Amino acid sequence: MYESFLRIFWQVYFNLQQFGLPGPPAGPPADPVAAPPPPPVGEVGQTVAQQPQEAAAMWPMFVIWGVVFVGFYFLFMRPQRKREKQRREMQAAITAGDNVVTTGGMFGKVTDVGEDSFVVEFGINKGVKVAILKSDVQAVREPRLTPPPKPMD
Repeated sequence: MYESFLRIFWQVYFNLQQFGLPGPPAGPPADPVAAPPPPPVGEVGQTVAQQPQEAAAMWPMFVIWGVVFVGFYFLFMRPQRKREKQRREMQAAITAGDNVVTTGGMFGKVTDVGEDSFVVEFGINKGVKVAILKSDVQAVREPRLTPPPKPMD
């Protein structure tokens, strides 16, 4: 049984030589239990023959990851930072008397400006004043109301 296993092993090994693997040795080893001597080992535990190939194969990976990072930066991170900067500048420029829209979609008129908040007057009867954070202001804009219907003459 051991001999048939060796015969099959050598036949498979010989057939794999066609795919670029080294061919079988001249014959079976004199001592079937003894293993061939290990290849010389470099500093990191790799064989000396593998070191230059793996080092040369790693730089394209770094280039690809660099291109991916730069792409993500210009497609996602940079435009988001520009929008956030514009929004902070807009919120810092708001003064009392400006009409604003909150992130909740409510229109109001700023009556007082604090360090990190605004006092905004909401409602048609102009009696409701609410303090909101500066970050909750979405835009400076007046509401576009529909004009009242014209009376029929």
